[in-house]
Amino acid sequence: KDSGANLAICQWGFDDEANHLCLQNELPAVRWVGGPEIELIAIATGGRIVPRFSELTSDKLGHAGKVREIEFGTTKDRMLVIEDCKNTRAVTLFLRGSNTMIVQEAKRSIWDAMCVIRNLVRDNRIVYGGGSNEISCAIAVSEAADKIPSIEQYAMRAFADALESVPMALAENSGFAPFATLAEVKSRQIKENNPRLGIDCMDSGENDMKVQHVIETLIGKKQQIMLATQLVRMILKIDDVRSPGDEE
Repeated sequence: KDSGANLAICQWGFDDEANHLCLQNELPAVRWVGGPEIELIAIATGGRIVPRFSELTSDKLGHAGKVREIEFGTTKDRMLVIEDCKNTRAVTLFLRGSNTMIVQEAKRSIWDAMCVIRNLVRDNRIVYGGGSNEISCAIAVSEAADKIPSIEQYAMRAFADALESVPMALAENSGFAPFATLAEVKSRQIKENNPRLGIDCMDSGENDMKVQHVIETLIGKKQQIMLATQLVRMILKIDDVRSPGDEE
């Protein structure tokens, strides 16, 4: 307490002597804090983790504006909240749901959103979604295949057909006729020279993904296409497929 500390947070428990000294000096303490949690608290408050009280100095202290305990739920669960920290960039997301499945689904959704932000930090270039980029790429690949005199043009056309499977799946999942919807959007892209036209999954009457604000990260889309291409190449390397019931 001579160092200026008014709250002690420990990863493990306190022995009887430590409990007596904290009580005698009117020093509040929190015990059994998990390792990752105590590291995040140190980052948020700007403090240093020390192995023993004797090594604690004023320059190793963290700073927070408010520390309070809240209760929630029908079971009166308790949680310690540390607010107004020195490092305001540290954020805690608290998820609640009626059952474990809903909480885990929300957790996965937030993780996906964080991955999108991470991709934008790495590369802030974007492409328009709704299958518009796959359709425009398929058109470009098909046009390039027409200029190839060798047999490789068939592989390029097959690649273009594979790209069109994404907007077809979007149209089918949205309740539209997949072939007719894809053919209409593809013809409009060629006619209007607008690569932003995609599948109107919400049936809003607008196929321009820029107007609908449907975007994807370029780095994410590149990874999807590259991984799918590598998987197909790996399968094509297999000369023969044998079933368990085949005779030797």
